[in-house]
Amino acid sequence: MSTDKRNVFAVRSFVKEYLDLHKDKDNEQLTVESIRKGVSFKGANLWILIFATFMASLGLNVNSTAVIIGAMLISPLMGPIMGIGLAVGINDFELMKRSFKSFLITTAFSVVTSTVFFLLSPLAEAQSELLARTSPNIYDVFIALFGGLAGVVALSTKEKGNVIPGVAIATALMPPLCTAGYGLATGNLAFFLGAFYLYFINSVFISVATYLGVRVMHFRAKEFVDKSRELKVRKYIVFIVVATMVPAIYLTVGIIKETVFKGAATRFITEELTFDNTQIINRSIGQNDSTKQKEIRVVLIGAEVPEASINIARQRMPKYKLNDARLVVIQGMNESAPDMKSIKASLMEDFYKDNQMKLQDQQVKIESLEGAIAKYKEYSSLSSKIAPELMVLYPSVKKISISETVEVDVKTLKPDTVTLAILNLNKELDKEEKIKLEDWLKTRVGAKKFRLILE
Repeated sequence: MSTDKRNVFAVRSFVKEYLDLHKDKDNEQLTVESIRKGVSFKGANLWILIFATFMASLGLNVNSTAVIIGAMLISPLMGPIMGIGLAVGINDFELMKRSFKSFLITTAFSVVTSTVFFLLSPLAEAQSELLARTSPNIYDVFIALFGGLAGVVALSTKEKGNVIPGVAIATALMPPLCTAGYGLATGNLAFFLGAFYLYFINSVFISVATYLGVRVMHFRAKEFVDKSRELKVRKYIVFIVVATMVPAIYLTVGIIKETVFKGAATRFITEELTFDNTQIINRSIGQNDSTKQKEIRVVLIGAEVPEASINIARQRMPKYKLNDARLVVIQGMNESAPDMKSIKASLMEDFYKDNQMKLQDQQVKIESLEGAIAKYKEYSSLSSKIAPELMVLYPSVKKISISETVEVDVKTLKPDTVTLAILNLNKELDKEEKIKLEDWLKTRVGAKKFRLILE
């Protein structure tokens, strides 16, 4: 056998040993039935979705990541989306119709529920968790694709593990729908379109991932007795897939272009617009609403940069593939500056964030000190409570002091918390009495580590 053939054989053996999906594949029929069951949205499933939507909306409203994650875990939104991918993969038009119907119903119920919540909620300000769901990027596409692949592989194997909950959190279908509801409730069309855009992209690529997983694992396609009907069904499926994928591909290409543009613009600003004694206090990368041209807007403060230096930076823009972008540099702090409001807003935002961080640090210190004081008071009152009992049980005890201290091992320098009790006696106790006294005090104080000192 030649060296090339041996290498090919070795690679094939490795792939078969470590990467073969069929070894752990569960019963195919059970997997298909499991996805079919998740497609149906009636009764309990629909109520769970409504409650999950309320939870996610509340989490977005109060900016609680934990609540949002909890809502994503209990939300059954993945069912119809994976159902669409499975239907395309096994050529099942009936399942596709059911999945699309359920997908539209779940989407409508989620948006309406979140809209009602935000209309009734007294908190109208958009928090950071909500703002993060208004503009998708290329990473969201990859998360949806790889998350969907992980989901279909997990469903198809014997050991499901905790993959499905992880996929539900990573792909984040519920928060964008709730953000779309917030956009409707507040009349903010940009929020609604941006969030719905993210939801649509996630849904399409989870379906695509499910289809790819089904095809790679060779799920058996549905067979038709009537071949003419089979051809007709395939035409319908192809039409629906194309109708769904064309806008998704178009939007994804737009996301990729925007991500590349923003990355190049950020690199350009960092490398070409750094000047001595001058600081960038605000930057804006995007499309100008009036001219519809890509624009990089930078606000500088400090020593004025000569126009010649700015022109040199403009001439270097093609190096960063920014030929069709316009560079706008604003300098000075006079009221006539066209972006004065933006400058003030940026400064106020930095000032606010700085103060917020200081306040949070102070709050942590205050809580720590309050905890230490509470601990001190607790032991002080404990000494007063134990004193009358000691007087009866051990009349020789004159004074008692209980406190919490930290002891450090001299060799390892490892610190440990110890409860210390110091007793002043008018006569010495024998060994047996000392042991009884120490055991009684340790139980009475409720300390894990206890030291008794007798004077």
